[in-house]
Amino acid sequence: MERVRTLSKLRQRSLARSPTLDTILMVEKALYRYRSDKTITEIWKLLPRKVMWTTFKTVLEYLQNSGKILIADDKTVSWLWDPKGVERIKKEGVLVR
Repeated sequence: MERVRTLSKLRQRSLARSPTLDTILMVEKALYRYRSDKTITEIWKLLPRKVMWTTFKTVLEYLQNSGKILIADDKTVSWLWDPKGVERIKKEGVLVR
């Protein structure tokens, strides 16, 4: 129920700076590379291309709501998504919904 409320808040936001798929993938790659070593500001500064701060925050909010990352109180980002683990579970015959 909490996730539904959070997602509806994301939809209500004005997405004047709506990120493209290319931008989302670039940010995901950077977050995966740095895991929990850096803060969100440090990661933003290390991106290979310039991204507006509001666009970057929108991508972070999306990734956090989708369960791929966790942003701690000290603003460090932890990568949670484990695609290799998901594939392993699928191969073992456990149905993931």
